[in-house]
Amino acid sequence: MLFLFLVGVKMDLSIVRRSGKKAVVIGLSAFFVPLVLNVGFAFVLQRTVTMEPQLHKSLVAIAVFQCLSSFHVIGCLLGDLKLLNSELGRLAVSSSMISGVISWIWVILAFTVRLSTMKKTGNLPFMGLSLAALFVLIIFIMRPIMLWMVAQTAKGQPIKESYIVSIFIMVMICSLLGEIVGQHFLLGPMVLGLAVPDGPPLGSALVEKLDSYVSNILLPSYFLFSGARINLSEIRMKTVGIVELLALSSFCGKVLGTMVPSLYCKMPAIDALSLGLIMSAQGITDLLVLQHGMLLLLIDGECYSIMIMSSVLFTGIITPIVKFLYNPSKRYKSTKRRRTIEHSLPNMEFGLLVCMFHQDSTPSIINLIEVFNPTPKSPICFCLVHLIRLSGRTAPVLITHRPGKSTSLHSNNYSDHIINAFRLYQEHNASSVIMNAFTAIAPYATMHDEVCTLAFEKRTSMIIIPFHKFFSAIQCTEELAHPIRSVNRNILQNAPCSVGILVDRGTLNKKPSALHTSISGRSLYSVGTIFVEGPDDREALALATRMAGNPNVSLTVTKFTDPKQNRTQKEIDSEVIMKYKTAIDGKKQHVYKEVHVKDSVDMINEIRSMEDFFDLILVGRRHDSDSPLFMGLTEWNEFPELGFLGDMLASFDANCEVSVLVVQQQSFGCAQKEKTDIFKCHVKDSFSVVDIPHNRH
Repeated sequence: MLFLFLVGVKMDLSIVRRSGKKAVVIGLSAFFVPLVLNVGFAFVLQRTVTMEPQLHKSLVAIAVFQCLSSFHVIGCLLGDLKLLNSELGRLAVSSSMISGVISWIWVILAFTVRLSTMKKTGNLPFMGLSLAALFVLIIFIMRPIMLWMVAQTAKGQPIKESYIVSIFIMVMICSLLGEIVGQHFLLGPMVLGLAVPDGPPLGSALVEKLDSYVSNILLPSYFLFSGARINLSEIRMKTVGIVELLALSSFCGKVLGTMVPSLYCKMPAIDALSLGLIMSAQGITDLLVLQHGMLLLLIDGECYSIMIMSSVLFTGIITPIVKFLYNPSKRYKSTKRRRTIEHSLPNMEFGLLVCMFHQDSTPSIINLIEVFNPTPKSPICFCLVHLIRLSGRTAPVLITHRPGKSTSLHSNNYSDHIINAFRLYQEHNASSVIMNAFTAIAPYATMHDEVCTLAFEKRTSMIIIPFHKFFSAIQCTEELAHPIRSVNRNILQNAPCSVGILVDRGTLNKKPSALHTSISGRSLYSVGTIFVEGPDDREALALATRMAGNPNVSLTVTKFTDPKQNRTQKEIDSEVIMKYKTAIDGKKQHVYKEVHVKDSVDMINEIRSMEDFFDLILVGRRHDSDSPLFMGLTEWNEFPELGFLGDMLASFDANCEVSVLVVQQQSFGCAQKEKTDIFKCHVKDSFSVVDIPHNRH
């Protein structure tokens, strides 16, 4: 009962309304094609194969049960495979919602008709009216009460416990009324769950309070008792053969019913096959339907046992096959196009994707964009993505915010302050800044897919992500920091462009008075760049070259020379350095200097001596761990996602107060991999470390 209530809470029926024609056609085909094929095959078997009378009688019901599909089962499978945010996952969610709704309508009608024939005192019209009355009670009385509860809850505040208790009472009432009107007691709670406003504060609160209890205690016990009802001694091989033929027919019908319209829509064959396998998955909701069908004498215990084992077998085979066939990152992992700042043409539009986890990061990100020097000749077109953890739903949501338009999704309210601040900045820089705003509500495990897909579609040159540890006024708990760190690391590994991690210490937010600025002649922002060697340092220097055009920025590039530097890398680095020298020619506020250092100790001392003179320092992420300049730094790397230099500047043991932007250039194809292996080999090793101490203050 509680499980189906949670299933209803997590379902978002608005997906049905928002589904495109492609999802609708696939959803309808995935239900009706196997239904027609399987029922037709069942009639053929009844006429051509000799079987037990009970099996002959229930064969059509078996054929229908095996054609049903469930949105919850497919959503859970996609979550386990980490495909919810993928292009295939979104299509599967929308299509399964269509086929799942039709399946439940079919089941409710079939069970209602069956009950009316079993009860001598009941009749079909009365049961239909009673069922309609139950729906009216839930939709027009209980749902307004729940909407009132949401309205009474202040924004950002948890729902009252008394409201939660009241909803539990509603669940019991709906379950009792379902039995009274002649339906199964599980129907009422599921419909009530559909009526619950999804997302925070109510939907997410119910899921958080019930999900662990139901998933970890009730469901295992239910599976245990359900498995105990399987009697292998009753099973006859002839019955197994007939039922398995129907199961195979249903499976093939679902795969074909999904693949044919997918291929017609020009989907790749491998993706269409993967989608067909996903749409044919079965799970706990199918088990509930079969048990109720056995209760109504539509099937017997022998057929029930065979169908359960068949479901387990097919779903167990499907999962590893889909995992092998479909890789969600293949769409946005470009191997033919460089999307970096170093290889961008001058005076072209600069594409950025900015990720936000918390609204307190807004001022620093806005000032960072301003430092990037947006101009009418080379405007900055950036996508703002507010990332929110998925809670109270099964399906992820991507909201596009357009000026003058609002969305009915409650979670949109959490993005208002962030989007309004960036929109105000855009209005003040209308000729040089263009913004597109999004809110991505997704599980942390697959949140990077949303970011990387947007970066690929919008053709951005860099993704800006905030560091998971906050040094300003934001109080970030370990419970929040760990998943944010996981998202950042996944973005670094899969990004289709360059990535910048901003370690924000609040130095970008300082605002000296106009009088002080004019008298002292001091620029508003002082930026330093540390250059050693490699593609990431070149990307950081290319970004610094762009900043050099900003009159409110003073720039200092410090190159540490290594006598053992690779000659090929030295030639490539020299080209980028020459571009920077050309860009700062005649500009006195910009400086380039070379510092000769013998080892890592000399380099660290030089960096420590300069860190207090800057508001922002740019560093590359990956370096050669065998270089004398980095000897000893590999022994302790608290934050490997920041690289050696970034980790040193962001360390809690350091007294450094400067903000740091750690830059990673896009890894490009096999050729690029060969050239940069020496710069990222240590990162792969360090990424294997999962448990990292966080108690250093």
